[in-house]
Amino acid sequence: MSRKSKRILSFALAVTMTASLFTGCKSKENTSGPTAQSGKTSGVTLTFGSHQSGLPNSGIVQKLAADFEKQTGVKVDFQISPDDQWRDLIKVKLNSGEAPDIICADSNPLTLPSTINPERYCVDLSSESWVSRMDKDVLPSVSVNNKVYGITFPGKKMYFFIYNKDIFQKCGITKLPTTYAELKGACAAIKAKMPNITPIYEATTDGWHQVLPIAENPEVYLKSDPNLYSELNANKKDLKDIPMMKTILNEEKEMASLGYYGKDYLSNATSNAQEAMAKGKAAMYIAESAFRNQVKTEYPDCKYQYGIFVQPWGDNQTIGVNPASNAYFINKSSKNVDASKKFFDFLAKPENLQKRLDGQPDISEVCWPEIKGRYSAEDQKYIKSHKTIRVFQVSVNYIDNQFMDIGKDIESMFTGSMTPDDVIKSAMKRRDDQAKLQKDPAFTS
Repeated sequence: MSRKSKRILSFALAVTMTASLFTGCKSKENTSGPTAQSGKTSGVTLTFGSHQSGLPNSGIVQKLAADFEKQTGVKVDFQISPDDQWRDLIKVKLNSGEAPDIICADSNPLTLPSTINPERYCVDLSSESWVSRMDKDVLPSVSVNNKVYGITFPGKKMYFFIYNKDIFQKCGITKLPTTYAELKGACAAIKAKMPNITPIYEATTDGWHQVLPIAENPEVYLKSDPNLYSELNANKKDLKDIPMMKTILNEEKEMASLGYYGKDYLSNATSNAQEAMAKGKAAMYIAESAFRNQVKTEYPDCKYQYGIFVQPWGDNQTIGVNPASNAYFINKSSKNVDASKKFFDFLAKPENLQKRLDGQPDISEVCWPEIKGRYSAEDQKYIKSHKTIRVFQVSVNYIDNQFMDIGKDIESMFTGSMTPDDVIKSAMKRRDDQAKLQKDPAFTS
């Protein structure tokens, strides 16, 4: 089956599953057999609610769930919603008592209490045996007040420019860009030498990808003020006090206006990036390094070779690291808590962790140190030669939960209906509103 056909099928499934979620994904009590609370799990059906990007495109989690059903008799019913609807939808479901047994949610430690409020709605998993095996740097992302509420699998996220080595060579680009000027120069060379190739594949329809340049490269913000994070969280400074944020937004706008994002970037989707890169339609794309594995898996006839380089927005040369990822939580009101815990135990078995890594080509590691990652020697050398820093959205309050909104504003900036200053002012207002809603004393006193 072609990748395009898979996307159509995935969309159809998502629509069907979303309809199921809206019509009643309340934790199921299996009336034809025992529930998990009785200590028996055979015959139970677990409901698993997620957004589309919460589960790997490869279907590996569903495959593991099928193996789990064969071993235990417990079925997992996946109910998937669009990314831009999930955060609001799961809040409604939790508040109404109709949330699924298992909830997939972004595990940003700054926003977790406000997104799914684990202390109120989720089962405390601190005493589960697998907790001690997870990466200690990741545990805070699934914890609140030192209690662990979730399980997660992907390793830390680091976004790079993925570039086509063959196209770079043909266009005479012998030095990887380390400044914005050099990035712009590389794009100009590609457009001049190979006008049918889009220098950078950008996709705004998913709402988040265009936010990466201002979110993943915070070192350029901290150069002028090392205390910026604490000052922002204490409400002593605001986003308007970060001149480099406006600089990067202007750089993004310039890239679009020069045609370096191509003609269709406002209608592009991230799910089509693999095809664009595999077929040589685009020379660069911002993604995790393992994106290349996904390209090779989905397009085995692809002959191109790919490399990575640090995003040089604002002349940045530091790698942004995000320890947070999608995580799974158990609904405290579920009638199938025991079965849900057994499913987590099953997923955390070493052999299944390895299957998870092997079956998810878009990641380079899992956050379980016992499982060896698959960064190449070339990648490891390159990454070790650069400093790393935590990304903006897991360091500054009230940024991650408006990520999609910022993306819409940047899209408006591209079309000319907003300026970079407008984008920043809009994010500031949402940040202030969210802080007051959370009764943050730094913003309300």
